[in-house]
Amino acid sequence: MNPAFELPEYERRLEKVRSAMSEKNLDALVIGDPANMNWLTGFDAWSFYVPQVMLVLHDHPPVWLGRQMDAGSVALTTHLGADSVRPYAEDLVQRDGVHPMEAIAKSIASFHLEGKCIGFESDTYFFSFKAVERMQAKLSSSTWVDADLLVNWCRAVKSDVEIEVMRSAAKIASHVMTVACEHISPGMRQCDLVAKVLSAQVSGVPGAGGDTTALCPLILAGEAAATAHPMWTAAPFEADQTVALELGGACQRYNAGLARTVQLGKGPQKVFDTAKAVTEGLEAVLQTIRPGIFAGDVHRAWQAVLDRYGLNKESRIGYSIGVGYSPDWGEHTVSLRAGESTVLEKNMTLHVMLGMWMDGWGIEFSETVAVTDSGCESLTQFAREVISV
Repeated sequence: MNPAFELPEYERRLEKVRSAMSEKNLDALVIGDPANMNWLTGFDAWSFYVPQVMLVLHDHPPVWLGRQMDAGSVALTTHLGADSVRPYAEDLVQRDGVHPMEAIAKSIASFHLEGKCIGFESDTYFFSFKAVERMQAKLSSSTWVDADLLVNWCRAVKSDVEIEVMRSAAKIASHVMTVACEHISPGMRQCDLVAKVLSAQVSGVPGAGGDTTALCPLILAGEAAATAHPMWTAAPFEADQTVALELGGACQRYNAGLARTVQLGKGPQKVFDTAKAVTEGLEAVLQTIRPGIFAGDVHRAWQAVLDRYGLNKESRIGYSIGVGYSPDWGEHTVSLRAGESTVLEKNMTLHVMLGMWMDGWGIEFSETVAVTDSGCESLTQFAREVISV
């Protein structure tokens, strides 16, 4: 195995993070988000279910601190040397009376951070309250600063090589949607369609093998299409059923989302009328996205279309997407919604997600796009219409 990118790419990212740390007067940063750890160093392992962090310093390469049995993945997936690997013992894992973060804190203290200002991620899935509490108790003389999303914002603008990987992820997503639409039919169980989807996601496309997507395939069939994130079931698809599919592809942990709506047989006219409004709104959004505008301006273009059709959507219409581990592929930074003041920049990648969840039914259309010099590039490619089967 080799790191996903060459060393200069990771050095560029590290410099970006260190610069952001300096702006906050941080002497060190403790990262708990596995997506941020991967983006910064390439570290890639299904090890985030136990305590692990990445320590970022100004005068030392990033330091991985985690479970002993996962230490080998550092050498396999990063450019970090042996001095950047600080594992804790196996007998600390899921054991009453002790916590691995106490050992991690002891390793952090070895970098002479007493009395220093240390940032930490306060709102990430796999960095628990107890973990933070134990860490801070062992380093009580340090000043702890909430540095949540510091790395996430560094990730928002992609490098050119990252955009290429996003293109690969989007090609996989487009292939996955093709497979789903070719196989879905009345009488087929939802779980059997998902099996086809998962196979296509992992197989990938020529030149780009697939990863596990950070968001599982979502099947919104019939009345379940009235809600955004139902899990698939063993229920068969029904004749004349409207089905929304939110699928995706992943390559080197970079995710691209793609949603479409399938009509099995005859459907009510309201499905096609709403789809007409949504696809028109999607085109307006794609024509509006460009560097230098506010994220809220993109939403305004969408809302103008919905107003003409007398429709309303309360939720946001998109978000920044990229590196991700379960349970979410969003970067938790840019959101396309009313009043949002984030300025779009070239090489941001966004999942434009237009879901309309109505009373007992719903539809979805989405694209993953990259902001270009003067507009945006749709990375995903699939017919923007209700797919009739």
